Amino acid sequence: SAPSLPTSFLHSSKMSGVENAFHKFAVYGDTSASGNDMTGKNFSKMCKECGVMDGKAVTSTDIDIVFNKVKTKGARTISFAEFQQAMKELCCKRFKGKTPEEALQAVYSLIEGKEPGSMGTTKATKVGGVERLTDTSKYTGSHKERFDESGKGKGLAGRQDLADNSGYVGAYKGAGTYDKTH
Repeated sequence: SAPSLPTSFLHSSKMSGVENAFHKFAVYGDTSASGNDMTGKNFSKMCKECGVMDGKAVTSTDIDIVFNKVKTKGARTISFAEFQQAMKELCCKRFKGKTPEEALQAVYSLIEGKEPGSMGTTKATKVGGVERLTDTSKYTGSHKERFDESGKGKGLAGRQDLADNSGYVGAYKGAGTYDKTH
């Protein structure tokens, strides 16, 4: 288990900045929330927006695992104390090569003073090369036939050519020329 930190650190101004951030994320999207407990969804959002989750050292799976590890069994939320426990778990993954204290301070620096942005709630995600996958102008082969220039799918119309039931191979030029006298 992570070494316990000096209490002076826990009562420092940095900690209150982290605690403020915790409260802001805890009430995000839930006006009835007290701000003392955080759901997994908001915990994940906080880790994402503060950069604790970088998608490499720390992934959304890690976040979920740690959340479920620190929360009380049967509970759906974590308290600030459990949140600190979670950060101790994550900080060493996120900042490999630092001491647990340094790593924890580094993670808290990411979180300190942050609040939930409405970033990315509605706009299409542009994370890690998704745009390449959704850019229909780069599609090749039969896939490109299934979209018009604007990238709208043509539905069945784009696949019509696949249903030529004449019995001839797709591009067979001599269809219908077979001599019936045999």
